[in-house]
Amino acid sequence: MAATTTHLVTVEEFRQLPDDDGPVYHELRHGEVVAVIRAKYKHYKMQRVLRRLLEDRAPVDGLVDTEFPYRPLSEHELWVADVVYVSAEREKSIDPEGYLAGAPDMVIEVLSPSNSASEMNDKEQLCLENGAKEFWVVDPKRRQVKVSMSDGTWRIWSSGQEIPLPVFGEHKLRVDAI
Repeated sequence: MAATTTHLVTVEEFRQLPDDDGPVYHELRHGEVVAVIRAKYKHYKMQRVLRRLLEDRAPVDGLVDTEFPYRPLSEHELWVADVVYVSAEREKSIDPEGYLAGAPDMVIEVLSPSNSASEMNDKEQLCLENGAKEFWVVDPKRRQVKVSMSDGTWRIWSSGQEIPLPVFGEHKLRVDAI
C-alpha cells in the first residue's frame, strides 16, 4: 500500500487503497497514511499473554482482543491497538462492515523500538478523550506499565506490584504476570 497524497486522507479513501502485505501495514493518523512495522514474535507473544490475562478477568459479555482496528475520531483516523477491551454495550454499536467509533474502553500498547514518546502521548490523549477509560503503555524492557485514566490521573506500575482493573470491578493484574 504505497500511496502519496497531497491532502488529508479520509477513512473511506484509506479503505480504497490496496491491501497490505509484507513487513509493514498502514494506519491512518491525522489524515496521513503511516507505515507501521509488523510486530516480532516477542511482541505478539506479549499481546497474547495480555489477552489471556484480561479475558480471565473481564465481564464474559465484553470483548478482549488483539490487533483491534478502531476510529478514535471519525474522519481521518483508523488505528490498530495491540490489545483492547470493549464493553458489551459498545461492541453492539459496531457496524459489522465498519469499525468501533471512538476508542475502546481499554487500550493497551506494548512499546516497540519503533514507537516514539510523541506517538504514544498522542494515542493516549486521543483515546482518553474519545471513549477510553484506561490507556496502558507496557514497557517490557523496564518491566513497567503506565496506566492513564480518563479522569487525567496516571501511575506507573513496576515489577512486584498489582495493577487494579476498575473497568473489570475488583480484579487486579500482577505486572510480573505480563
